[in-house]
Formats: sequence, C-alpha cells, structure tokens
Amino acid sequence: MATTKITVNNNGSLKVEGDFEIVDKDGNKYDLGGREAVSICRCGLSKNKPFCDASHKGHFEHEAIAFALPPKKTT
Repeated sequence: MATTKITVNNNGSLKVEGDFEIVDKDGNKYDLGGREAVSICRCGLSKNKPFCDASHKGHFEHEAIAFALPPKKTT
C-alpha cells in the first residue's frame, strides 16, 4: 500500500508527499499539475490557499516537535 507522509515544518507549512489527493469542501479535486509533493499553508497568509506561497516567513512561529495525543475519548 502506498503511503502519504505529512511533515510539519518549523515556522511554516505542512509538506504532503506520496500518494494523496486534495479535495475542496464539495469533494472536487485540486489539479496538482503532476506534483508528488505540495506544501499546505498553516499561517493563513498565503495568497494561494490552501497551498503555501512562503508568506509566513517572519510572520509565523511554531517549533515542530512530535508529541503523543491523549487517548481518544469513548462515549
């Protein structure tokens, strides 16, 4: 099975690579132009949302360090 890897970059985007598709709220696919990796905006400043255009540089701070989420709540 193919995998998708999402990398949380320090002070920046989410890099998505591998076997994936990106769809809008209605399920329509974005045409990724043959790309096998894209960067998704996390800062909200991109003029090309949902994709990163590097507008975050100097305006967004987050040190990406992995951690464990608490156990999923059961109802």
